[in-house]
Amino acid sequence: MNRVFQPDSPYKKQARFLAWLWTLLIFVGCLMPGKELPQVNVPFVDKWVHLVMFGGFTFLWLCVRPAISFRWLVSLFLIATSLGALIELLQGMLTFLGRSMEFMDAVADAVGAFIGVILFYICAKISRKFS
Repeated sequence: MNRVFQPDSPYKKQARFLAWLWTLLIFVGCLMPGKELPQVNVPFVDKWVHLVMFGGFTFLWLCVRPAISFRWLVSLFLIATSLGALIELLQGMLTFLGRSMEFMDAVADAVGAFIGVILFYICAKISRKFS
């Protein structure tokens, strides 16, 4: 399993499939009409969902190209943060969806992206230490 985090990972194809699937699920979930979303009475559940979605996004895309160069980690963080901002803009523009643009959702996306990068970095370092 630790080979997932190695540059010569044999799992890049599977990681790419999962990363694209996760990206599609983010778009579908975030652009789904608001009335179709389940009502959950958990404080800040929306922010937790954004955090997990974008943490998973960065983690999975880093598994596609498991290099731990600073430039690649920062690039993926910026891509994820930009994607989160784009989705929030779309929610604000597509008013017929019954959704709204929320700045704090974009912040949760960025925090999730950062956590995904850090988690991948830690897993890669541990993996390389034991291989």
